[in-house]
Amino acid sequence: MFMNDVVQAARNDMVEAGYQQLTTPEEVEEVFNKPGSTLVLVNSVCGCAGGIARPSAAYMKNYEVQADNYVTVFAGQDKEATEKARSFFTGYAPSSPSFALLKDGEIKMMLERHQIEGHEPIEVVQKLEEGVDSYFK
Repeated sequence: MFMNDVVQAARNDMVEAGYQQLTTPEEVEEVFNKPGSTLVLVNSVCGCAGGIARPSAAYMKNYEVQADNYVTVFAGQDKEATEKARSFFTGYAPSSPSFALLKDGEIKMMLERHQIEGHEPIEVVQKLEEGVDSYFK
């Protein structure tokens, strides 16, 4: 029961921030294949997701350069959706939490767990802003 509460709180964080939850492979396929830019958070229940990744993701909804789509998949929970999302992240090992920047369904940048864990949220935000500025403008 406790773990269900933790997972639900982590999901709620992202919905409240304005991210669409993708819970099936079909939803991932539909969104990732749309023309335009997509910021993806691979969510998890670890401390660095809650203390760094999710706050950074929420901040990015207020950045001056906006993605067309803000979505999240939940590693360890929505396994098939996460696996489908990771199939788009060619050249990168599975990592959670992590961020992906996609343009027209093609991976442009990835922030992996080792670039999140142990860093301050502002450092993660700065890396995301640089990627968004480079690939989404």
